[in-house]
Amino acid sequence: MKASQGAAGVDGQFIADFEADLKNNLFKVWNRMSSGTYFPPAVRAVEIPKQHGGGARILGIQVHLIASGDAVQVQ
Repeated sequence: MKASQGAAGVDGQFIADFEADLKNNLFKVWNRMSSGTYFPPAVRAVEIPKQHGGGARILGIQVHLIASGDAVQVQ
């Protein structure tokens, strides 16, 4: 993604922006992971058929959970 200068991630942050403060950003990631407070967002597995047959590949789609009252809606 870096070589092709891809779009920002789901958090809206570009690689160049992350690298501008790399040491601090890596510390934040490491700190949350080591303390057990990092929980990655839910991902829904969706099967995408291959163009030329031969099965399907799995694509991970980020799930947005919205709490509304007592229920949780998946969007």
